[in-house]
Amino acid sequence: MNGPHDLGGQMGFGPVAPEKNEPLFHADWEKRAMGMTIAAGAMGHWNIDESRHARESLHPADYYASTYYEIWAKALEILLKRHGFVQPQELDKGRSLGKGTQPKRVLKAENVAAALAKGGPCNRPVAGEPRFQPGDRIRTHNFNPETHTRLPRYARGKLGVIEAARGGFVFPDSNAHGKGENPQYVYTVVFTAPEIWGDGADPTLTVSIDAWESYLEPA
Repeated sequence: MNGPHDLGGQMGFGPVAPEKNEPLFHADWEKRAMGMTIAAGAMGHWNIDESRHARESLHPADYYASTYYEIWAKALEILLKRHGFVQPQELDKGRSLGKGTQPKRVLKAENVAAALAKGGPCNRPVAGEPRFQPGDRIRTHNFNPETHTRLPRYARGKLGVIEAARGGFVFPDSNAHGKGENPQYVYTVVFTAPEIWGDGADPTLTVSIDAWESYLEPA
């Protein structure tokens, strides 16, 4: 989807200003927001792609006015309501008003370190051979789906070259909406800066993205 998160190439947001020696958390509540998001995700009722899509679905005015972990917390509310763990009136009152969905599993404190170390690998086997090989010229599809996608707006409808084939991975565009993992081959694609940014861009620069096979067509 064309959500507020997709800022690549957008004007008016100013330069990126990294914070020197930035701490992992700027306030204690951010630790709690992260912990709650991980613990809730571990219940097994949604996947990382649905979680990411929930953040991207926030209204732009709300998204841009929120800090990183505020976005996480607001998306978590969406997911908890969607899957029946809480009701809107419970969030308003700050307390439980009845029995909600029961979790499939519970992440216990003593298992957190191991769970975080394991992560959530999304590489998967794919039937058949890759459609593209390194050196192939491709063009990305130019689409504006209402649903989740990992192809950024700035790289749609652009000419590029396959740099590497990375193997098969879960296709987030379907996984975010409960339509299965449907793994596809993923490729690193390289674009020239003028192809991405237009006339006046430094011709010595390149931009690389990782793109699923269905985003690409032969050029």
